[in-house]
Amino acid sequence: MTSLFDLTGRVAIVTGSSRGIGRAIAERLAEHGASVVISSRKAEACAETAAAINGALKRDAAKPIAANISSKEELQHLIDETISAFGRIDILVCNAASNPYYGAMAGISDVQFRKILDNNVLANHWLIHMAAPGMIERKDGSVIIVSSIGGLKGSKVLGAYNISKAADLQLARNLAVEWGRHNVRVNCIAPGLVRTDFARALWENPETLKAVTATTPLGRIGEADEIAGAAVYLASSAGSFTTGQVIVVDGGATIAG
Repeated sequence: MTSLFDLTGRVAIVTGSSRGIGRAIAERLAEHGASVVISSRKAEACAETAAAINGALKRDAAKPIAANISSKEELQHLIDETISAFGRIDILVCNAASNPYYGAMAGISDVQFRKILDNNVLANHWLIHMAAPGMIERKDGSVIIVSSIGGLKGSKVLGAYNISKAADLQLARNLAVEWGRHNVRVNCIAPGLVRTDFARALWENPETLKAVTATTPLGRIGEADEIAGAAVYLASSAGSFTTGQVIVVDGGATIAG
């Protein structure tokens, strides 16, 4: 493949990639030539996903390395094992996230709030800084944080989660400023409602689904694979002049209603 989107020879880590948006991103990065590390909490799920990708592409494109994003030690192990296996990290996709609470912010416990901030913001900060030294040394790298349109607006039931996703937007902007001189790009993707297990509580609720689709110009929610193209763009030379940005992929939900 010789195109703006060619990722041949590139090495990517995608967290939360055994299912949903993370898996779709990993599949598409591998399809475009990258070697991809599949990472989530459960080793068996990582292995199954990596095997499926390798079988589909008929090459050793994916390697499973389990890691819990709440553990700084496991994240460092993820980085170390990736470098040991592939010698480098060119692309980091911080996709894994947590949301243990659904409801008004007045009802959230301190433990739940801290878990959301720790897993959705602090863990990204840890992992990005673990992966960055090699990128900075080579003056080449792409960091992609999967945020949410929730980071751009308020919610009656997802307040703490939205706060964490807004923080991710600023994390990307700030690191883009810090690392631009090293040619390391940092961006966010902000999906709207997507049909994944993570968002099941939203799209399986008929009233929520009806309300979302009624004000979305495309009249439907998204599918996981519809987010992956933005990641391929940001990871490849096609996105070489894009940094500190938020690519919204939401069927038009944020421009209407």
